[in-house]
Amino acid sequence: MNPGTVMEIGRQAIEVTLLVSAPMLLTALVIGLIISIFQAATQLNEATLQFVPKLVAMFLVLLLAGPWMLQYLVDYIQRLFSSIPQLIG
Repeated sequence: MNPGTVMEIGRQAIEVTLLVSAPMLLTALVIGLIISIFQAATQLNEATLQFVPKLVAMFLVLLLAGPWMLQYLVDYIQRLFSSIPQLIG
């Protein structure tokens, strides 16, 4: 296994991590921004006002995107495990 192969595996792992985490992170970002604008407009500074909507939105995104996220991870791991003989030999 040469350094180029190791770098390619690392690049693929980072790409999978970013793609799988993107729906949850973007949801938290958008909900947090909306709630922050609402809090700034109404001058309500309550911590739970941000936490509960984020929690609900993240749960909904996990329900909707969860099967895709899991399938993407399983496909990547199967490809990685099936390429082990070529990497060793």
